[in-house]
Amino acid sequence: MTERLLIREMFSEDKPRERLKTYGAEKLTNQELLGIIINTGNKNESALSLANKILSNVKSIREIRHLTLQELMDIKGIGEAKAITILAVIELAIRMHSHSLEDDIYIRSPQDVSNLLMEKMRYYQQEHFIVLYLSTKYMVIHEETIFKGSLNSTVVHPREIFREAVKRSAAAFICVHNHPSGDPTPSKEDIDVTKRLKQGGELIGIDFLDHIVIGNGKFISMKEMDHF
Repeated sequence: MTERLLIREMFSEDKPRERLKTYGAEKLTNQELLGIIINTGNKNESALSLANKILSNVKSIREIRHLTLQELMDIKGIGEAKAITILAVIELAIRMHSHSLEDDIYIRSPQDVSNLLMEKMRYYQQEHFIVLYLSTKYMVIHEETIFKGSLNSTVVHPREIFREAVKRSAAAFICVHNHPSGDPTPSKEDIDVTKRLKQGGELIGIDFLDHIVIGNGKFISMKEMDHF
């Protein structure tokens, strides 16, 4: 009985590949796609069974991006090679849905900022404060993550932001941070930080163009809300 089950599972590993060839990748389930990435199972489980184990460890397919190498390897049947492959595919998917700084990127509106950072930031489980440094023509010349954690006026130090701006010979900068709750409505701390940075920019002579708050598929421009 056990042998027949293992043989059936071995053949089941080929079915997702055949279904992809016949119907296209968009017709496959999350389990089937992950099974193809895992590629092969072991003597006890098929690739599809291992894929199901991974999916059972997260609430949704989006949360796979938060799994670490060790967390994947802690799942019985997922060794280092399979875990590394999964993480590499996840990172590639993230980059495909984000603009690359290898290309010239110009920021002309809050929507341009969203296009650049939304897919990277919308699923972060803690706040990330990122600064985009721009040229005189508002081309992105550098992206810097200033800190990770809850935003308040004490953790965002203007001197760190302006030191990097001077180092990069930036003419302007835009600040961006996310709300893990998914709601981009600015908090009092967000407004306070924005005002401090605006004052610092005016003092040093570097244009502070905007502070964008990223939610889950939504964003808010502090400049458009007249918080400058």
